[in-house]
Amino acid sequence: MQKLVGLVRRCVEDYQMIAPGDKIGVGVSGGKDSLALLVLLAELRKYNHNAFTLEAITIDMGMGMDFSGIEKLCQELDVPYTVVKTEIGPIIFDYRQEKNPCSMCAKMRRGALNQALLDRGLNKLALGHHYDDAVETFVMSLIYEGRISCFQPVTDLDRTGIIQIRPMLYIHEKTVDSFATRQKLPVLKNRCPVDKHTKREEVKQLVYDLTAKYPDLKERIFGAMQRFPLPEWQPKGRYKRPKDVG
Repeated sequence: MQKLVGLVRRCVEDYQMIAPGDKIGVGVSGGKDSLALLVLLAELRKYNHNAFTLEAITIDMGMGMDFSGIEKLCQELDVPYTVVKTEIGPIIFDYRQEKNPCSMCAKMRRGALNQALLDRGLNKLALGHHYDDAVETFVMSLIYEGRISCFQPVTDLDRTGIIQIRPMLYIHEKTVDSFATRQKLPVLKNRCPVDKHTKREEVKQLVYDLTAKYPDLKERIFGAMQRFPLPEWQPKGRYKRPKDVG
């Protein structure tokens, strides 16, 4: 636990993600990544000299999922929990029958999350993207869009005044998996009809296959993003290349 909290703390400091008095909402989907982020931020809250408040928010997609396990976890962590009910799932898959639903789904979920933060007076949204997500997003942009691009560690959403932060960028996916298992987090099964059948899954497999031949591939890509040419990826604080801890 403490090693992972240390990596989150380092990421937060390197990119100046949290300021005193911040009111942070954690977007909790029920997957292992967002649940791990929730637990680690709740732990960091105990020690961080920049005092901040924490809440958990789940967007109910209208697909019949049970969030009682997450509610119990939030009670144990002393974190307020809100479930926002929507019909995003039925709208996309039943009414519109989207052939490529991921982009619209992400846009609608993010809109609902941002509105939930505004309704509750929160100023920052913490998302559970990790090290591997960043590398895969970079490769996806290169292959499918012909762009050198990736999401940013800190994103200022000008229209809403909300700032998105990604505190787990120094933690590898396999470490998150192990942490979720050890902590017995209440991970929910993804009910999305296209789960595991997306372009992201194709790229994940491609990166996995390439890493078998080039073991340092992920580290080289991640390091390149921090050095050049992506804006906002150069750490602002004291930086030491993160190493996987599990």
